[in-house]
Amino acid sequence: MKFFTPDKTDLIEVTALRPHPEGLLIEGTIMGAMPMKAVLRPAELRRGFALLRVAIVARLVAMLFRR
Repeated sequence: MKFFTPDKTDLIEVTALRPHPEGLLIEGTIMGAMPMKAVLRPAELRRGFALLRVAIVARLVAMLFRR
């Protein structure tokens, strides 16, 4: 999975998601060069869900059916 900047350049490429004792380990590269590992903790996941609104959830579902 890739994340892009608004000008369509690569920002982050996530290559793996793995269980971790503190949450979820996310592995990938930043800007195509720098390897990174990050841990998503349960408290941060709950904060992320607080950002979701009905319009955002609708957009996410619609994106699943686009090319």
